[in-house]
Amino acid sequence: MEKGYFFTGFPGFICNQLIREVWKKNQLQGEVFVLVLPNMFEKANQVKNEIITELGVNESAFTIVEGDITKKGLLQHVNEQEQLSKRVTHVFHLAAIYDLAVPRDIAYKVNVTGTNNVNEWVKNLPKVQRYTYFSTAYVVGVREGTLYETELIRPPRFKNYYEETKYEAEVLVEKLKKEVPITIIRPGIVKGHSHTGETIKFDGPYFIMNFLDRLKFLPIIPRMGKGEGFVNLVPIDYIIQATAYLSFFEQGAGKTYHLTDPTPYRTSELYEMIMKELLNKKPKGIIPLNLGKWLLSMKPMRKFLGVEKEALDYFTWKGRFDCTQAQNDLKDSGISCPDFKDGIRPMAKFYLQHKNNPNYQVTIL
Repeated sequence: MEKGYFFTGFPGFICNQLIREVWKKNQLQGEVFVLVLPNMFEKANQVKNEIITELGVNESAFTIVEGDITKKGLLQHVNEQEQLSKRVTHVFHLAAIYDLAVPRDIAYKVNVTGTNNVNEWVKNLPKVQRYTYFSTAYVVGVREGTLYETELIRPPRFKNYYEETKYEAEVLVEKLKKEVPITIIRPGIVKGHSHTGETIKFDGPYFIMNFLDRLKFLPIIPRMGKGEGFVNLVPIDYIIQATAYLSFFEQGAGKTYHLTDPTPYRTSELYEMIMKELLNKKPKGIIPLNLGKWLLSMKPMRKFLGVEKEALDYFTWKGRFDCTQAQNDLKDSGISCPDFKDGIRPMAKFYLQHKNNPNYQVTIL
């Protein structure tokens, strides 16, 4: 049976990279369907053309479907449902609000209501072989210690509404495992490609780069807090390759995977590596974290430094993600998470080339 791959989250960076990898893995066989908001059609069509030109596939094998995950039934044109029901065998749900500073109502509408609508849609696909859902390793909230792939435990609290709504969404997907073959992907904090440094926006670890770049005029640059927490950074290429493999891995149905770095660095180590690569300096002194949070509570300071205040919560968090299940199931694939320090040079180079391009910078509120 010919495969049909249905994606939400297009033309987003992770989604368009995953489409390329899924098609390559399947020898360019099968049809791709992407759900796109009507106001994103032009951009989606541009990225579609880039992909089909790059891979040399027929344009008829790539279909843009207009719709919205926050609407029941998803599709803007309901007459397309019959065609999709006959052809879709694999669903990849990536659409979500990823902003740490997102308000709860927006996050809930997209991440929870949207995922529930996708779940209901998937249940009515007669030929579905796998439903791959993109969650996040940070559904653990403020829980610390060793955190396992086999757990989905509501924490005492969450660091932000992004974490909370992704947890609520994963609960809904977990329940559906009884009815549909599902693979849940929990990435760590995604950074640029380990070889090229390419990324779509400067968030996560790039907030450190913004901070250092905008304070480079100072003779001495301190570190922010003691930096004892572990920050789990994973390059986009590892996430894409591992997801494409595990989504078709027969034993992957019903499993949840931490696509995280098995040997992450402490915040202090990351800060030092990034400063060395960007500025060829070492940090001196410490700004107490409480002072840092107070400074970032002021909008002009946040905008000047290019840092969301919510990012500081990850500097002191002491959780460690166990990714044994992912490593075991990937062992015959040749896919493993690269060491952060091996990708720091292309990461910094890409940042320096594009730091003044507003399309890469996150809007700081």
